[in-house]
Amino acid sequence: PDLLPTCNGEITTMSFLQDVVDILLQYVVKSFDRSTKVIDFHYPNELLQEYNWELADQPQTLEEILLNCRTTLKYAIKTGHPRYFNQLSTGLDMVGLAADWLTSAANTNMFTYEIAPVFVLLEYVTLRKMREMVGWPGGCGDGIFSPGGAISNMYAMLIARFKMFPEVKEKGMAAIPRLVAFTSEHSHFSVKKGAAALGIGTDSVILIRCDERGKMIPSDLERRIVEAKQKGFVPFLVSATAGTTVYGAFDPLIAIADICKKYKIWMHVDGAWGGGLLMSRKHKWKLNGVERANSVTWNPHKMMGVPLQCSALLVREEGLMQSCNQMHASYLFQQDKHYDLSYDTGDKALQCGRHVDVFKLWLMWRAKGTTGFEAQIDKCLELAEYLYNKIKNREGYEMVFDGKPQHTNVCFWYIPPSLRGMEDSEERTSRLMKVAPVIKARMMEYGTTMVSYQPLGDKVNFFRMVISNPAATHQDIDFLIDEIERLGQDL
Repeated sequence: PDLLPTCNGEITTMSFLQDVVDILLQYVVKSFDRSTKVIDFHYPNELLQEYNWELADQPQTLEEILLNCRTTLKYAIKTGHPRYFNQLSTGLDMVGLAADWLTSAANTNMFTYEIAPVFVLLEYVTLRKMREMVGWPGGCGDGIFSPGGAISNMYAMLIARFKMFPEVKEKGMAAIPRLVAFTSEHSHFSVKKGAAALGIGTDSVILIRCDERGKMIPSDLERRIVEAKQKGFVPFLVSATAGTTVYGAFDPLIAIADICKKYKIWMHVDGAWGGGLLMSRKHKWKLNGVERANSVTWNPHKMMGVPLQCSALLVREEGLMQSCNQMHASYLFQQDKHYDLSYDTGDKALQCGRHVDVFKLWLMWRAKGTTGFEAQIDKCLELAEYLYNKIKNREGYEMVFDGKPQHTNVCFWYIPPSLRGMEDSEERTSRLMKVAPVIKARMMEYGTTMVSYQPLGDKVNFFRMVISNPAATHQDIDFLIDEIERLGQDL
């Protein structure tokens, strides 16, 4: 009750917020300290029992509130820690953090120029710059920041459907033929999830075969398109992946673009993970052909290290998002305002309330320049190559696929000494399946590092190392290898 807007609340408020900032600053410094744990792991029931998290009728003191802040951060995963390799989004950028604080203090919504003047203009500028980097002439087109790659991919599906059958907006799925979409068997699950949400159905998403490196096979795509058309289905979208989740593979976009052109199908590129490579002169060739896409998903919160969430959907045709999504709500998008209404972007979004995500990216881009992002990305890719070169012939390691990784995904099995002499057999496979989960559990209990594992197709659990944290160094890669060996040698 002592904080603003209470009268004379300024002094208490300033000292409270100063205390909060001190707690946050200590956490930030700790995040980069390699001697601290990445995670102080407790099982859910332990955490629930150890503290009182329940909500009460009576207020707590500000001292207790500060304690709550400390406790929450004590058990938080330090995603900025140089040895946190668990997700595609890692790291903690200081300018991005500052931007996030500013955005929270401004506490506005992205509907209209009326209530978010600067943010709306920055979204306009930033999306145009991103479209330029995709290769669309003059950065033409449209776009929006959405709450993550899954929603961006769903937007693409929604817009592609509307482009082909505009009547679906009013009449629904019953008014149009049976649609089918195509994506690779290694693509992100969000493509099927979007089809389910939009009433297209997961059975209408046809998975295209990949080669051994995880890239979509164009001849299989064409075969399946022809097959679907013969059955009387209407192919409306191909979602190609630039940087698959597990292998980090880049689909052959030029060949896919040719097929989409031939059959008049919307080409979407899911570059949630790989889109950041457009910032690098050395690596952007991996997305050759992306300029021919009708829409592109690009998540700066992954490879570019922008704080969560920051995901953009870019669309080549201007005005399409607006006509697809607008509802003309007269209490928000009044047509008789005194400024240029083209800056009222809220009606082209699915959301009404939309968080300001652009400021983090814009401010970081100002602080680093394109060359700063390029250096950061090149460094992460160099570290991935270092890891690959270090383990490809090392005893106790087996690569999941041959050849150096295209992105920072390095996929491998650790083979404990007890399995090294064994012939390939069912018993060896079932024992190997248990190795990664045990090592991962031990990592978390010791709190030293975190790296992801998963099975894929007929391949049992393997480690998927990804690097997107500019704080990581060669020593951290060395540490990870030593740690896997230390924790797995007795298995």
